[in-house]
Amino acid sequence: MAAPLELSCWGGGWGLPSVHSESLVVMAYAKFSGAPLKVNVIDNTWRGPRGDVPILTTEDGIVSQPAKILNFLRKQKYNADCELSAKQGADTLAYIALLEEKLLPAVLHTFWVENDNYFTVTKPWFASRIPFPLSLILPGRMSRGALNRILLTRGEPPLYHIQEVEAQIYRDAKECLNLLSNRLGTSQFFFGDTPSTLDAYVFGFLAPLYKVRFPKVHLQEHLKQLSNLCRLCDDILGSYFRHGPMGISPAGPEMIDVNLRKLTQLVNKESNLIEKMDDNLRQSPQLLPRKLPTLKLTPAEEENNSLQRLSP
Repeated sequence: MAAPLELSCWGGGWGLPSVHSESLVVMAYAKFSGAPLKVNVIDNTWRGPRGDVPILTTEDGIVSQPAKILNFLRKQKYNADCELSAKQGADTLAYIALLEEKLLPAVLHTFWVENDNYFTVTKPWFASRIPFPLSLILPGRMSRGALNRILLTRGEPPLYHIQEVEAQIYRDAKECLNLLSNRLGTSQFFFGDTPSTLDAYVFGFLAPLYKVRFPKVHLQEHLKQLSNLCRLCDDILGSYFRHGPMGISPAGPEMIDVNLRKLTQLVNKESNLIEKMDDNLRQSPQLLPRKLPTLKLTPAEEENNSLQRLSP
């Protein structure tokens, strides 16, 4: 009997099996294709065998990155695209490239760069799932990584400043959402009545943006005006994740919000305490080691010392 396939990923909240887009892509595709995955929720990506999640562990090794994981599952005969035509397959690749180029930067910005969202929602949520003291370090590192990823792909001339990049990525994201909405139309899924790879990617990218409760909802408001995309997310959640592991929290959204507020206060208090300690250390006077004075002996004393050293 073959060893079970294990998927390591971030956990869920707000009724989502995971709040991490790339983890959601793999989890949705596995549901669509019938792949038997054992999902392991991790609290620290440093514990993973290789870099960022999602990570698929197989009897032959590990596979990371959503595209590679999906290719592996297809080779194992778990194929959600078996009924697609060649043209539909090409369209899938084109739309996935569009999502990664136009929508992903805005999703990263919404979660990790927008200050109100980061300090109120993103940082407390991830800090609550990372052991102390890494909970004070890793969210900031993940935020800087998201910003670097945005600037690397979208910070080319003439968009040198983050404000200019921000305006451009949100324009591109809205355009991408409009194109996806027009393509989906009134269909249940993008290629008919059966979900495929494209539905998994769209769900993974849109569901966190749709469900997580942010104080700054610039892109979220635009998404909620596109009812067919929201309906797609709701249908996938209701049909494939209602009773699955890490599904809808029994505590309910109200309890989640209360816990997040408490956690935000705790994390911010700890961060302020550490910053204050660092400031005190930097401002404290640095005392140099005292140099002991050198005593000089008179010629008579030097001669007397020499005689004493020579005497038996």
